[in-house]
Amino acid sequence: MKNVTMLALLAVSLLWSCKPAESTADEAQTADTTAVVDNHTSQTSLDVGGVYKGVVPCADCAGIETEIALTDGNGFTLKMTYLGKEPALTVEKAGTYSWDASGNKIVLEGLDASAPTMYAVGEGKLTQLDLSGNVITGDLADKYVLTKQ
Repeated sequence: MKNVTMLALLAVSLLWSCKPAESTADEAQTADTTAVVDNHTSQTSLDVGGVYKGVVPCADCAGIETEIALTDGNGFTLKMTYLGKEPALTVEKAGTYSWDASGNKIVLEGLDASAPTMYAVGEGKLTQLDLSGNVITGDLADKYVLTKQ
């Protein structure tokens, strides 16, 4: 009988020691409501300064050779050469750019509102966005990417 009692006490103590510690109500609520905030954006995570080049589609020419140089202090220079135009047409602009609220897009300030002014910023690339700031989709979508030189 003594062995049975000792065995029962041993089993209870083993079970009791395996039970996880209970947390207080405050700790449990904190654990359930903790949100992870990701502060990584293109603006905070990437070195965007430099020269980006590419040839984007054109409705009435062979393409628009586009070069955007982003400088320190949020400055830019934009050079667009319309390929296949006679006489040759090159447009150059300079100004400043700003970041959108998400920190993932830039807006080239002071350009004609009917021209693309917004670009999504990625690792080593700028992707031209449509006039509403959305990613261009379709068969030519990959043609709207300027790569860092």
